[in-house]
Amino acid sequence: METVQYLSPMGWKAIGIAITLIVLATLFRLSGVIRYIPNDRLGILEKLWSFRGSVDNGFIALYGEAGFQPDVVRGGLHFFMPFQYAMHRAHLVTIPQGQIGYVFARDGEPLPPTQTLASNIDADDFQDVRGFLTKGGQKGPQRKILREGTYAINLAQFIVLTAQSTYAVNLNASEQKLFADMSTLITERNGFAPVVIHDAEDLIGIVTIHDGPALPDGEIIAPTVANNPKDPNFHNNFQDPEKFLNAGGYRGRQLQVLADGSYFLNRIFATVELVEKTIIDVGTVGVVVSYTGRRSADISGQSYRHGELVETGARGVWSTPLLPGKYAFNTYAGNIIIVPTTNFVLKWTKEQFGEHRLDENLSEVSLITKDAFEPVLPLSVVVHIDYMKAPLVVQRFGDIKRLVEQTLDPMVSAYFKNIAQTKTLIELLQERSEIQRKSGDEMREKFGSYSLELQEVLIGTPRANNGQNSIEQILIQLRERQIAVEKVETYKLQEAAAIQERTLREKEALAEQQAKITTSALTIEISENEGKAQLARTRQQAETIQVTAKAEAEKVRLAGLGEADRIKAVALADAERIKATGLADAQKVRAIGLAEAEATEKKVAAFGGPDYQLNSQVLMRFAEAIENGRLPLVPQIQVGGGEKGATNGLVEMMLSMLVADRLGPQGAPAAVPAPIEQH
Repeated sequence: METVQYLSPMGWKAIGIAITLIVLATLFRLSGVIRYIPNDRLGILEKLWSFRGSVDNGFIALYGEAGFQPDVVRGGLHFFMPFQYAMHRAHLVTIPQGQIGYVFARDGEPLPPTQTLASNIDADDFQDVRGFLTKGGQKGPQRKILREGTYAINLAQFIVLTAQSTYAVNLNASEQKLFADMSTLITERNGFAPVVIHDAEDLIGIVTIHDGPALPDGEIIAPTVANNPKDPNFHNNFQDPEKFLNAGGYRGRQLQVLADGSYFLNRIFATVELVEKTIIDVGTVGVVVSYTGRRSADISGQSYRHGELVETGARGVWSTPLLPGKYAFNTYAGNIIIVPTTNFVLKWTKEQFGEHRLDENLSEVSLITKDAFEPVLPLSVVVHIDYMKAPLVVQRFGDIKRLVEQTLDPMVSAYFKNIAQTKTLIELLQERSEIQRKSGDEMREKFGSYSLELQEVLIGTPRANNGQNSIEQILIQLRERQIAVEKVETYKLQEAAAIQERTLREKEALAEQQAKITTSALTIEISENEGKAQLARTRQQAETIQVTAKAEAEKVRLAGLGEADRIKAVALADAERIKATGLADAQKVRAIGLAEAEATEKKVAAFGGPDYQLNSQVLMRFAEAIENGRLPLVPQIQVGGGEKGATNGLVEMMLSMLVADRLGPQGAPAAVPAPIEQH
């Protein structure tokens, strides 16, 4: 038989006590009398019942009603009324360094239809739910963002979105989807990180505001507001939405841009588009066509009616261009037209175009010449635009390419078509230089009327259209004609070269005989110089003899006179005899002197001139020949008398005497000529 054992009364009591303790512990725990919160977390209280009833309006019970309480419970042990509160433990909200947190409020004032984000002018403390709600905080996404740090936020009232997680309690399926979509939108806008614009990237930020009043009619860009740090509403580049809106900012794309730096922007409030800076290279200027700004009067003058030229900052074409450099220009607020200020070339050719590509749609000019040829003419035009006149050009034509295609192309084409109609094809080819010069002079004035400076017109060689060879035939004929002309010129040059060669040969032969000619010339010159010297000596001797003879005659005369005077003084009686004797002596001396003087004078006359030197040399050679041959060629002595100037004169007599002296020993004795007395 089995033995049945029964618990003692003490056993049953112990079991009862244990069950009671377990039930009490369970009830104590379920009652929520004591709660422990770790220091890295917080507790969000949900009041289960209250003598004040439930919340009539809103989500948070501000006045002790049943529902989520505005205050949170921080770390430690906390005692509560049994079965009155439910505790929701939550993590502290942590925003990492360099990131942004977005806040969504479940309770608060509803947003008006014109407002996108909740205002935080007064209610800006998300850790004070009671203060947030009592100050008129609005429900929905908030304008204020959370920067780096840790926050003890009531996650029943506020949902915080970060790049890592979503901080919230009691999210149902619909709320989860709402905040997931919101987080996705912020992520697409890179909204959990600040806007960072690096200087090296040459970018600027174009800001679009999604909250605030709409732009007035006719405006496309919101004007800049409160950009001065001294302004009380300085919003520091849209980083303080409340001050931006309080300063009168509008929603929409903003004129103010973000330059280099980091900006913590609420991407639900403002989105940023990064665009490149406007870079104006050296050799160009930028003409600004502004789509926004104040209304300004046209400053281009009454005579220039091609749109509005306005001051800088006004709406229209700015009168002052932007010089080379980098500009943080909002390309949605205007357009910058780049105008070259260096000389640029417009080429009327299909295969080539300039660096600026302003002429990429130009082609050769089709011509019809006077003789019915149809060539095409390639040409180039060098143009310069004064940088201060660039706004006038843009104001009139819109841009430079439109100016080239709609104005310069028709004008230049028509000009050269008119020129071609007055020229034959050959004239067009041969007069290209003159046509080029004339076209430059005439078109310079036309270009000046468009505020352009024409520098040069360069004309290429006319050529035939595709499939035509008539121009080539003309060119062949011209080449053949030129070859014939060149041959004629070549023959002329060859003839001149032959004549020059003959002249050269003659000069070379003359040069070879030049030494002999020089020697002969020197010999002649030496002979002439010797004859002149001999003539000079002879003349000097004749003059000496003549002077001596006169002196002797005078001496004798004076002596005779003296002697006569002496004799006269000694013997007056013998005066007549002495006088007669003296007179006879004087006459004798005078006759001798006169004879000698006359002979000397004739000798001088005989020695005068180069003829005497030649005759003397001939006679000397002749005498030498007679001497060497020892032959008597003439009579021994033949002296003839005659009148002065006769053929047989003193020279013949001297020659006869010379020959007789030379031939004396071998011939007959020389006869002494009798003196001839002249009367």
